Amino acid sequence: MRILSGIQPSGTLHIGNYFGAIQKIVQAQEEGDLFAFIASYHALTSVKDKEELKNNIFEVAVNFLASGIDPDKCTFWVQSDVKEVLELYWILSNHTPMGLLERAHSYKDKVARGKSSHHGLFSYPVLMAADILLFDSEIVPVGKDQIQHVEIARDIATSFNHTYGNFLTLPKSKVDEEVATVPGTDGAKMSKSYNNTIDMFASKKVLKKQVMGIVTDSKGLDDVKDWSNCNIYTLCKLFMNEDELKTLQKRYETPGEGYGHFKLTLLEKVTEYFAPFEKRREELLANPEEVKLILEKGANKARKLAVAKMILIREAVGLTY
Repeated sequence: MRILSGIQPSGTLHIGNYFGAIQKIVQAQEEGDLFAFIASYHALTSVKDKEELKNNIFEVAVNFLASGIDPDKCTFWVQSDVKEVLELYWILSNHTPMGLLERAHSYKDKVARGKSSHHGLFSYPVLMAADILLFDSEIVPVGKDQIQHVEIARDIATSFNHTYGNFLTLPKSKVDEEVATVPGTDGAKMSKSYNNTIDMFASKKVLKKQVMGIVTDSKGLDDVKDWSNCNIYTLCKLFMNEDELKTLQKRYETPGEGYGHFKLTLLEKVTEYFAPFEKRREELLANPEEVKLILEKGANKARKLAVAKMILIREAVGLTY
């Protein structure tokens, strides 16, 4: 079973990224033939600073490798290192009705939020379709907001196959209904745009500041506290087993401790959980050539399949002579 997942090179990762997406991608290595790429071409729709993009690509590669992506168990590469995806993108564009893209929710939402409207943003779903279809992807894990993009890929593939024959595999989206919605320090969904994150690889000083900044009610040391409706407890659930949570519940229900004590407990658990990741990350940052070799190896593997697929596609559409 071929599973494909695209990763935006957005730099710093927070624990919402990890429990909401990264953990699932890492698990997919054990469930099927995982193809995971860093979506560098897609990033051009929003990042216009070359140094920022270069740094983000390297940073996300390091962070994902440190988080458990294993190049021996999957194919991991940078999108722009396999340029066949752009040729397929153009070919598929000729099988994409304008109305299909005009109905894309993501484009309309981004423009409504003030993003500049341009062709790259508008045709984003076609490039995503090329990512998926180039590698005969069968399963595409997505959030609910991305289901439509997989459906667009299916529509485009169906049109192409109707014209030229069954060359493209129709993908299926996979939505994990149990994906954790991780609250930020203010209780809203954790997001960099909300400035409410707890970062995976922050310095000890920054991490402590983020955790200690979690918003709570105003109950004091001598008050019984409600663990069931507390941001600190909700975050602790990500890191604690059942017995540890029961112990924490009793602490909430017993006067004598304040929210600051519970925050320090959470800080300890976050630090402990991500310590092995941090160690691996430091090793990779100290050996950038290792990272480049991993990405080069992944790109070579992906390119071999992409080249073979494009030979068939070119012959199908008449680009050979």
